[in-house]
Amino acid sequence: MEAATALQVASGPSLKVKEVSPADEPQTSPQQGAGSPIPQLLSPVEEHPKICLPRALRQTYIRKVGDTVKLLIPFQGKPKPQATWTHNGCALDASRVSVRNGDRDSILFIREARRADSGHYQLSVQLGGLEATATIDILVIERPGPPQSIKLVDVWGANAILEWTPPQDTGNAALLGYMLQKADMKSGLWFTVLERYHRTSCTVSGLIVGNSYAFRVFAENQCGLSETAPITADLAHIQKVATVHKTTGFAQRDVSEAPKFTQPLADCTTVTGYDTQLYCCVRAFPKPKIIWLKNKMDIQGNPKYRALTCLGICSLEIRKPGPFDGGIYTCKAVNTLGEASVDCRVDVKAPE
Repeated sequence: MEAATALQVASGPSLKVKEVSPADEPQTSPQQGAGSPIPQLLSPVEEHPKICLPRALRQTYIRKVGDTVKLLIPFQGKPKPQATWTHNGCALDASRVSVRNGDRDSILFIREARRADSGHYQLSVQLGGLEATATIDILVIERPGPPQSIKLVDVWGANAILEWTPPQDTGNAALLGYMLQKADMKSGLWFTVLERYHRTSCTVSGLIVGNSYAFRVFAENQCGLSETAPITADLAHIQKVATVHKTTGFAQRDVSEAPKFTQPLADCTTVTGYDTQLYCCVRAFPKPKIIWLKNKMDIQGNPKYRALTCLGICSLEIRKPGPFDGGIYTCKAVNTLGEASVDCRVDVKAPE
């Protein structure tokens, strides 16, 4: 009589084991000894293998030559899966790369990175017949080599044309451009002309007349500038060009003018004892002579009056006028081309 039972495994595939009676047991042949291997059952897969690749490693992982590379990649799987690494499809160089596999993660470590360490690193996690893989791209870069040469093509005026050839070694990274510098032979100091310039030829303008210049160019990538730079073998001499200035004749304008008053005197009433000023404006060339009159009598030199002329503005100050200072005041302007005059009336009244 046969009896069968089934053993169920939670969260995994079921495994059935059949029990048989002694009568149903197969007869052991003489060739099968007591030490024949007994088939063993594999442990059921409770959790499928899965790699949790960090976001930062989903794009190219860039390091500089000499830097430390340490990749910690978490994974899942139960029972513990088997984790293996490959570099560009080949086994890792144990002398340079070390790997430590734990229950839940795998660590790849390179103490000092070299450019040869660049490439595709693949992590494979196997559990039974199941497998999960992840690929990490590592790029190890360094400073680029210098441009091969730089040449001074032509010089004209205050300008110089330069050409150079790209470097043979870009440092395992794309070039960001070139940095061009100039130095005049008087000071010997280098000054930057262009930064991250992408072409291999340029025209440098604004050079100082009378100076001689040398030029050098650096290559630049993500690591920085090349350690050295080629310098032009020839100097750019900025010559001073003789200029001939031709003067053209022109007719001299005659600005001579007879006196003409542009602002006349104004009549006014003042109070006894209070200073009073009279103003007028005159235009004339040559500069006219100004004469002040009171009731047609010349008052030049009288200390009671002070006359001033500035930029065509004529003024007369009557100091503390009295009742007898009223009358007709005249300002006369005279030059070689003629004369002109203006009048005004001044009344002096007693204080109320």
